[in-house]
Amino acid sequence: MNAPSLLEARELVIRYGGVEAVRGVSFAVNEGEVVGLIGPDGAGKTSSLRVLGGLRRADGGTATAFGDDCWQARRALHTRLGYLAQRFALYGDLTVDENIQFFALLYGVPGWRTRRSELLELVGLAPFHDRIADRLSGGMKQKLALACTLIHSPRALLLDEPTTGVDPVTRREFWRLLADLVGDGLTLVVATPYLDEAERCTRVLLMHEGAILADAPPKETPGLMPGSVVEVVATPRATATEVLTAHQNVVDVSVFGTTLHAHLADTADPVGTIRKILGAHEVRIESAREIPAGLEDAFLYLTRSSTRPASTEAP
Repeated sequence: MNAPSLLEARELVIRYGGVEAVRGVSFAVNEGEVVGLIGPDGAGKTSSLRVLGGLRRADGGTATAFGDDCWQARRALHTRLGYLAQRFALYGDLTVDENIQFFALLYGVPGWRTRRSELLELVGLAPFHDRIADRLSGGMKQKLALACTLIHSPRALLLDEPTTGVDPVTRREFWRLLADLVGDGLTLVVATPYLDEAERCTRVLLMHEGAILADAPPKETPGLMPGSVVEVVATPRATATEVLTAHQNVVDVSVFGTTLHAHLADTADPVGTIRKILGAHEVRIESAREIPAGLEDAFLYLTRSSTRPASTEAP
């Protein structure tokens, strides 16, 4: 018999006035998983996390954590669940030690001094334990926020875009910390706009306009995208983009740095097709090669497909 899910949403609906921010979303999170909620601003990631964390009542559907309704059991839920918001409420005039102490006493953590010392070593803030929080760098503040969130030893942790605005080195360090925590048995649900962070998850939910477009491991998600992807370097690039976008055999074109990713429907010779299309418009092709579809390719395809108007032509 399969173990019950730690966290689960069924047909979840969340509204803000007349705006439906989350539209009938369903997913489950099992123990030990790292689930990424991936999508742009307004996709419904934060709203979903807030309902799972017992911070907001759902307008429709259900949300459960550890078998209990997230809203009805919200007070008890906070002893087993950690929530790291985008803007964590650190007290800038308190020291690192005092901030962690405050949350330890708030949660009623026994032996909190020992736990605090362990967490300061874990996040690398032990040398700065007596520093005022306002004098910490942005990355150090995030590490302090993580320590405060972990002080009561939760079984699962909800993180809402924890590395937004953090430098690349600190981002890598932060994810290293999370990997250690998962190794110790913690379950994570992470909302992020960064697709490179999605590669670190065991499963990703691609969200767009309040709906889940895909729910799969990162390596399997590109398989949801039919056809082929050709990486193209061409001059002038703007003309190449316009020509490819307008062609009936090209599903989509995306800019990736100095290259274009042209997504074609099933064709026997995708590279030859691209060369033929561009060659007819006097575009100079510097290189063209078929590449495996990546997570970003799949996400762009799925989001654009979800908003593309249905064809009105007769079958």
